Amino acid sequence: MFYLIQKLKTQGGPYSAETRRRFGVISGLVGILLNLLLFGGKLTVALLSGSVAIIADAFNNLSDAGSSVITIVGFRLSGKKADPEHPFGHGRFEYIAGFIVSVVILLMGYELAKSSIKGIISPTPVEFNAVTLVVLAASICIKLYMALYNRKLANLIDSAAIGAVTRDSLSDVAATSAVLVSLIVSRYTTLNLDSWAGLAVSVFILYSGVSSAKDTLAPLLGTPPSKELVTEIEKIVMSHEQITGMHDLVVHNYGPGRLMISLHAEVPSSIEVFEAHAVIDDAEKVLEEKLGCEAVIHFDPIDTNDQELARLRDIVTNVVRNIDESITIHDFRYIPGTSHTNLVFDIVVQYGCKKCDEDLKKQISDEVGKLLPNHNCVIKCDRSFV
Repeated sequence: MFYLIQKLKTQGGPYSAETRRRFGVISGLVGILLNLLLFGGKLTVALLSGSVAIIADAFNNLSDAGSSVITIVGFRLSGKKADPEHPFGHGRFEYIAGFIVSVVILLMGYELAKSSIKGIISPTPVEFNAVTLVVLAASICIKLYMALYNRKLANLIDSAAIGAVTRDSLSDVAATSAVLVSLIVSRYTTLNLDSWAGLAVSVFILYSGVSSAKDTLAPLLGTPPSKELVTEIEKIVMSHEQITGMHDLVVHNYGPGRLMISLHAEVPSSIEVFEAHAVIDDAEKVLEEKLGCEAVIHFDPIDTNDQELARLRDIVTNVVRNIDESITIHDFRYIPGTSHTNLVFDIVVQYGCKKCDEDLKKQISDEVGKLLPNHNCVIKCDRSFV
């Protein structure tokens, strides 16, 4: 399996729709085969031993097989090309498939918890033999193997759906280990821990389902881009000599490998407009080539020769940094008047900032007023999307 991953990962790039479809189908098919095998083995020894915990663990593997079917369907649908009804493609089907898997896991965990509680209330004796020991030990090894190769796949193609399968496999390792330990304890002591182990299995399953649901719902609702992606975007844009700064970066995620990027790039107003346009076009092209995205850049002309503008901007920048280092300013300009000068600029505030917009603007205006009498601040407050 690991050899197959290594062999296929360079074909078409890790984020191409075809590569993701291949790996999703591979993960799903192997999951179906191994989970059905585990279900059959555990159900057999469960019926022979009468263990509630092993029955719970067996049906957990059956639900995992069903989840693998959903994973395959999700990857095949997510690989469909864009159409008039879905111009941004179908990439988010992968997240939907991951969420459905999470719901199945939660339902199975709930049902197993109910049956285990009944077993605790009315315990039954459990038969323990060498076959049971071998089947459970083999199950632990197989699930650990599945967790390892799925983690490698999830990291390779950055897949939340396969990440959910990875966590489910790891929770199965812990759950089956708990069942095995409970049977050994019950065999050599007078304690009957079978149903308690079944309850522990259900808790592992429920925890895995909740974690997976969070990870698959988050991109559907919208999450900020990773720090690594933001750094890479800034590196590409700022590598163009004529671009002096950038702001208002927004990244829309329509599924793995389907990004829409928009930003504002600051360009000296002294260069000719067609030259500025050519620079922006080139930056968009490089972003699309290196990140596989659709990029739209708005260019802001900046006067780099006005010394008074630079002096005022530096003063305001220092004031803002002293208030909160995470706040940045852009689109700074000044408008002289007979009685006062207006300083017009935007501030970008993180969502974690505790101060409300009006309080923050008043504080900045008051501090700037102490340093620059007869200067009024006209501030627009933006929220950062990164």
